[in-house]
Amino acid sequence: MSSLLRTPRPAPPIRAAVCLASFSLFSALYIAAPARAAKLDESTPEALAQLELRASHASPREQPFLYTQLVHAMTEQAGRQIADGETQQAADTLKRINQFAHLIHANLTRDAKRLKDAEELMHNTTFRLGQFLHLVPADDQATVQDTLKQLNQINDELLTQVFQH
Repeated sequence: MSSLLRTPRPAPPIRAAVCLASFSLFSALYIAAPARAAKLDESTPEALAQLELRASHASPREQPFLYTQLVHAMTEQAGRQIADGETQQAADTLKRINQFAHLIHANLTRDAKRLKDAEELMHNTTFRLGQFLHLVPADDQATVQDTLKQLNQINDELLTQVFQH
């Protein structure tokens, strides 16, 4: 009986709920937009040049991860070039990837930073390059296979370093 005598609690004002929902939505968009923009702009020539410059001036401990990021972005660029039929540009990009893979190998030390992140990124990169292998014409597959072989070796070295820590 006492429940009948109680007055019901007033529902929260709708205005407050709308404000809270709007704030949540705008906060989520504000936080997610820069991350999405960074992903989209990662493989532009300017972004690649900036990443290359950043990697070349970084400390030796940071270089393996930064060069791995660069190799990953360039692999995505090569994939787009292959898909667009730009085989010569893709071949040039793959040659540059080989050069940066040598730099990863040369700078790989036991005390390098973010080795696990670099290994995971290299694993994803080799997987993507393996997918691109099936898209290139037969006469261009040798270049992709050579690059894939070298990146697999780098991935193995990274994995070995991760397990030694």
